Amino acid sequence: MFASDAGESIVSQHTDAAGEEGYALITRQDKNAARKRRHLRVRKKLSGTPSCPRLNVFRSLKNIYAQIIDDENGVTLVAASSLDSVIGEGKASCGNKEAARQVGKLIAQKAAEKGIKQVVFDRGGYLYHGRIKELADGAREAGLEF
Repeated sequence: MFASDAGESIVSQHTDAAGEEGYALITRQDKNAARKRRHLRVRKKLSGTPSCPRLNVFRSLKNIYAQIIDDENGVTLVAASSLDSVIGEGKASCGNKEAARQVGKLIAQKAAEKGIKQVVFDRGGYLYHGRIKELADGAREAGLEF
C-alpha cells in the first residue's frame, strides 16, 4: 500500500478470488469539505436577525471560536475565543472541553453587556458533541437562551 503525492488517494494491491493480482484506488474523504457542505445546508434555513442573532462556532485543533452575528446587517456583534487572555492564562491547552465551556460563558457575558438575551445556535457543521456541546452548555449556564 502506498499513498500518492497529493495525499488524496491510496493505491492498494490486492488479490481477487481467481488468484489474479491487481490494484485498487481508494479515495480519501475530505472531512472539512463535508463539514462545509453540512454548514451550508444548515445555513440555508438558519439566519440571525437583530432581535435574535446567530451564535456561530468554529473549532480548530488548538482553539475554539464563537461569534454572535446579525446576518441581516452583516455585522459581528460579539466575539470570544480560547485565545482571549481571560481564558488562556496559565493553561497548557486551550483546545479542550474546559476551555470551550469558558468560551461559552465569556460570549454569554459579552452578549448580556450588549443586551442580547436570545440567539440561534449555529454549530458550524460540527456534531453537537464534545467541545461544541460544552460551549453551548457554558453559554446557557451564563444566561444565553437558545
